[in-house]
Amino acid sequence: MKSSLKAISVSILMVIALNGGYAQDGIPVRDSLFSYLEMAARNNPTVLQRFSEYKASLQKVPQVGALNDPEFQAGVFIQPMELVEGRQYADFQLMQMFPWFGTLRAAKDEMSLMAKAKYEQFRDAQLQVFYDVQRTWFELYRINKEKQISEKNMQLLKTIERLAIVRFTTSSLGAGGSTSPSMSPAPAALQQGGQPGPGGMQSMQGGQSQSGATIASSMQGGGMGSPSQGGSLSDLYRIQIETGELENSIALLETLNNTVLARFNSYLNRPAQSPVRVPDTLISDTLAISLSAIRDSVLRNNPMLGMLTYEQQSLNAKQKMVTRMGLPMFGIGIDYSLVGKNEMSTSSMNGKDMIMPMFRLSLPVYRQKYNALKTEAGLLKTATGQNYAATANSLQTEYYQAMQLYQDAKRRIALYSGQSLLARKTLDLMLVSFSTSGGSLTDILRIRQQLLDYELKSIGAITDYNTGIAWLKRLMAFYQAN
Repeated sequence: MKSSLKAISVSILMVIALNGGYAQDGIPVRDSLFSYLEMAARNNPTVLQRFSEYKASLQKVPQVGALNDPEFQAGVFIQPMELVEGRQYADFQLMQMFPWFGTLRAAKDEMSLMAKAKYEQFRDAQLQVFYDVQRTWFELYRINKEKQISEKNMQLLKTIERLAIVRFTTSSLGAGGSTSPSMSPAPAALQQGGQPGPGGMQSMQGGQSQSGATIASSMQGGGMGSPSQGGSLSDLYRIQIETGELENSIALLETLNNTVLARFNSYLNRPAQSPVRVPDTLISDTLAISLSAIRDSVLRNNPMLGMLTYEQQSLNAKQKMVTRMGLPMFGIGIDYSLVGKNEMSTSSMNGKDMIMPMFRLSLPVYRQKYNALKTEAGLLKTATGQNYAATANSLQTEYYQAMQLYQDAKRRIALYSGQSLLARKTLDLMLVSFSTSGGSLTDILRIRQQLLDYELKSIGAITDYNTGIAWLKRLMAFYQAN
């Protein structure tokens, strides 16, 4: 019986050792993430939409910079008009209007600056998609890691359960004084090893059922009066309760993984259940800039502020354009009259066509619409300035939120790493004591739960740390468009 306890204790220590560290699966962390970022930059519908809008805005520059179409007029007399110099059959006019000097340049400047604002919107959309891809990728890593930890803790619980069954069987044998046939298969099943294969699981279940038979017979024969036997039975029930909770947690993680996987693939414009590679070990990211310079970098490089700056500049150009639109327009043209000969005329101009240069000038006397355009441009400029201040305040708030996430995660990584190490050492000592001198299984289960919580919180801290860095880089516009 002691040899069985020692074998199970060794298997428990092996499970704990495996629970403490995982080997990498050979996937380059950065290369895998960067490949998904490039895929999102090429395929994400929102990014492509913003880029198409930017290219469309570029086409407005030649539109506003072009002159108005020339005007051509033609008139034909049904009956020729009798003139002194002949007979006029038709009249043709060609006129080209020109805006006041500088109007077209101001209009082109306005549209060029608006196109730059559209480009900043495209950059912002791309940065947001990059951040969403990283955040979701870290979330997938956390879910897979939590699932691995829960499954290995499930193995640990199974091993502790077999150890408790052996102890319970031992106490039942000591209380009964003889070995009944219903009890004999339990030790043999427990001596097969720590890994529950198909036969091992059946043996374990058989051991549990045999132990239940032993408990029932002991209660009928008065052998259940020992407090240690009642404690062992309650410990077995507690193990089964925690096993059920772990199974439920694993099932929830599998469902959550499908949901997050669908969201991740939507950023890449792929089918919802396309496989995604995540590493077995996530390397902590680093900032390429000092913490003191992050805030200034956010206010200097964020594309939303750049977009509003270009909008303000475009409104300045619009004010200049509106001012020049209120000045007269002038046109230059030519009038050509088709004249035939008049037999009764003796003039030297008889039958000669008439060519007349023309000049046209518009008179913008109705000033109300031009004043309204100026007022509109001024109000829009004021609104853009207010929007700039609101956006800057919002970015500062996001900056402090990202910094809080980053610094809190950094502190939690150090805390839970040390706590996990201490809990693991404590659990090792308690398991050795439990297998040799009969320690409390309740304390073992409590420490095991603490170890599980610390390991899960450590994974969450690492993902929050990388997410915080990705958030700060997104605010600083760290990732540039390809």
